[in-house]
Amino acid sequence: MFIATESTQPSFKDFTLIMPAVAVGNVGQLAADLIVSTLNMSRAGYIHTDCLIPMAGNNPYTTCREDAEELHTAAEVYTAAEIKVAVLQIRTPIVQTKSKKFRKLLVSWIKASGFSRTVVLSSSHAYQRDDQQLQGAPLRYLVTPTLLKVSGDALKELGWREMERVSAFPGLTDGSAEPRLYIPGGGITKGLFTDSCAEDLPLAVVLLFCSEGDNIPDAFTLVNHLNDWLHLQDKPSQGPNKWKIPTSWRLLFGSGIPPALF
Repeated sequence: MFIATESTQPSFKDFTLIMPAVAVGNVGQLAADLIVSTLNMSRAGYIHTDCLIPMAGNNPYTTCREDAEELHTAAEVYTAAEIKVAVLQIRTPIVQTKSKKFRKLLVSWIKASGFSRTVVLSSSHAYQRDDQQLQGAPLRYLVTPTLLKVSGDALKELGWREMERVSAFPGLTDGSAEPRLYIPGGGITKGLFTDSCAEDLPLAVVLLFCSEGDNIPDAFTLVNHLNDWLHLQDKPSQGPNKWKIPTSWRLLFGSGIPPALF
């Protein structure tokens, strides 16, 4: 259930929604942080649901002392009205038994809000790649038939590589098993994509193969890849695009080593 920050409900008609899947390395969430921080997006509201582990904390995108103590929650929606982009940032894991319910809630809210397209930022275990997935860049995409009609040519021009379907039983060549979509470590990515295909939602998944660890470089790789398509920021005259790191990243790996240890 979406609850607006202001008394009047915001209009998301014709907006592009960007959201992360809670997946391996939290790459999608880190990439969403970079987008919200760089575009200086304003908070439009939050998603209230029992499907996510509850969380509350200080403003992760604080720019001054005045807004540092704002209370923020597990799933919030940010907007940049001038470029018609909204970001749903999900900060906590989905309750394991409520994954299907959460996907249903998301699909219902996306349809009701009138987003022109939805982009899910995700990741998958690098060590579980199929042989064909070891080739080329570690970036893949998926797109629903509804969005393919609109954006298929643009994605083809970019030279992006679609997520390969893999055999359920690698090594067998008798053709008895149909290749399937397999996204290990991807959280709700596959389920949400399948639901969106069934509901005729214009949705794309942009994902990266990665491993757990310091996934900040992976987040930059993913968000730069996304920017090639959506042009969230384009400043060719000023050299490479600059993404603004949010203040909350200073504590990403905890505080420093206490000098008293030595």
